[in-house]
Amino acid sequence: MSRRWTTAGIAAAVIAVGAGGYVFATGLGGNENGAAQASSTLPAATADVTKETLIDQESHDGSLAYADTSSIGTRLSGTVTGLAAAGSTVKRGQALFKIDNRPVLLLYGSLPAYRALAPGVEGADVKQFEKNLWALGYRGFTVDDEYTGATADAVEEWQEDRGLDETGTVELGRVVYGSGAVRVTSLSAELGSTAQPGTAILTTSGMGRVATVELDVDDQRLAKKGTSVDVTLPDGSTVKGKITEIETVVEESDSPDGDDTTKIDVTIAFSKAPQGLDEAAVSVEFVASQRKDVLTVPVNALLALAEGGYGLQVVDGTSTRTIAVETGLFADGRVEVSGGGVAEGMKVGVPE
Repeated sequence: MSRRWTTAGIAAAVIAVGAGGYVFATGLGGNENGAAQASSTLPAATADVTKETLIDQESHDGSLAYADTSSIGTRLSGTVTGLAAAGSTVKRGQALFKIDNRPVLLLYGSLPAYRALAPGVEGADVKQFEKNLWALGYRGFTVDDEYTGATADAVEEWQEDRGLDETGTVELGRVVYGSGAVRVTSLSAELGSTAQPGTAILTTSGMGRVATVELDVDDQRLAKKGTSVDVTLPDGSTVKGKITEIETVVEESDSPDGDDTTKIDVTIAFSKAPQGLDEAAVSVEFVASQRKDVLTVPVNALLALAEGGYGLQVVDGTSTRTIAVETGLFADGRVEVSGGGVAEGMKVGVPE
């Protein structure tokens, strides 16, 4: 796994070089004009300065699941007499559950039901309901924000088809709105149990799948909304995903004297959802940053200069010279370098 290097990490790498017998603290020396002087002391080994694309990336474990999990409760009182099966799909106009043997139906929309609908009522909720009624094949009314007598006539027909009392009004709690078809993930109530307003009946999710990853705060740089990632599935295949949501979560300590822990929850969506999997463990490859066509050397080629900063020991045949360089991205054991006349193809000293 590649990782981002900090200043401390650079120092540790350079010091480790010194422990292996390599000179890790040096000066540029130079003549009165400041040019680095050559030395005949050759390093134990050399590496080439190469031009390549450097990528700071990390893999983290995650999980695959259905998106948009939601708990569905009832606004009605009575006995639970029917429940959609766990794992089943419920679409527009179909029953999620039954109270006193009368169905509570799923409709599509973003506005939750908050009042009864009857002739004379006007508003966005009326239009939302009428759109559903029309989509279910009922006619004879105008889809607008007014609940008219014509709407009531269509509602009576709908109620008859669904085994409901033909009142022409829609009582609060008879319909539940969702963004689309839902999958029943679990049941919260049992058949025969007593329900009252607020009783949880079942839990649903959307039909789309997402991957979720929990990151430490130190890895926050990996989580950028809109960034593409590679997700490896249990069978070893890889699919593309995109970060759609980032949430900071504080986990309370189990101990009164312990410190709370902050985590970064990352949600990843797919343009083409993985098939044949409901829930599974996955591996997610994040790319934090990328530098194209830059000069790189092994990290252990860096020298800590006495005057500050970092340098390289350039090998020219049987002699060496030290040049100061600027460091950039660190990844995969290599570091981006520039300045000091460093060029592709140069040989630099590294510990054996």
